[in-house]
Amino acid sequence: MEKVALFFRDGGIFMYFILAVSAVGIAIMAERWYLLTHRYNVDGRALWKKILKFLQEGNVEQAKALCKDTRVPLMRILHDGLAMSSKGSEHDMQIAIDEAALEIIPTIDKRVPYLATLANVATLLGLLGTIQGLIQAFAAISVADPAQKASLLANGIAIAMYTTAFGLMVAIPMLIVYTLLQAKAQKIIDEIDEFSVKLINHLKKA
Repeated sequence: MEKVALFFRDGGIFMYFILAVSAVGIAIMAERWYLLTHRYNVDGRALWKKILKFLQEGNVEQAKALCKDTRVPLMRILHDGLAMSSKGSEHDMQIAIDEAALEIIPTIDKRVPYLATLANVATLLGLLGTIQGLIQAFAAISVADPAQKASLLANGIAIAMYTTAFGLMVAIPMLIVYTLLQAKAQKIIDEIDEFSVKLINHLKKA
């Protein structure tokens, strides 16, 4: 802990701004990771096979029962489509699916784009810290007392190096997680598109 405290003390004020950015980023990453890998995640192909089996048997209610957890985006959309299939026309079913998709899809990758922005902000704050450190170093060379020049120069260089390093330490993992979360969100959206179309096509043929 002492080394961490020294790291922040020697890095200057921008270290704390970068720390604040990292705290916000960690909160977003944790929340999105939980939702996209646990709550929203479902094996779409396996679910569709089960639904299709019940539909081929003419048992729409059992197919709807498989999609009872409407917190899962794919299940919610399939559930709304199945519910409307027994009440209205094909057009009504299409509208129900489209309406559910318009409501749900934006929530899937919600806040994920912020991670790329936060990573860029962390990098830029590190650059600002670098500039601040270099300014201090040059000031030490030009105007400082010769006895203090070495100490002030070392402090300026420390600020420049530490803030750059910390900014990159925050930005690089955040960009990696951003890419992974974006891929997971896109997979869920692609499954919604695929299996909602499969449902509509099957019920049209039925």
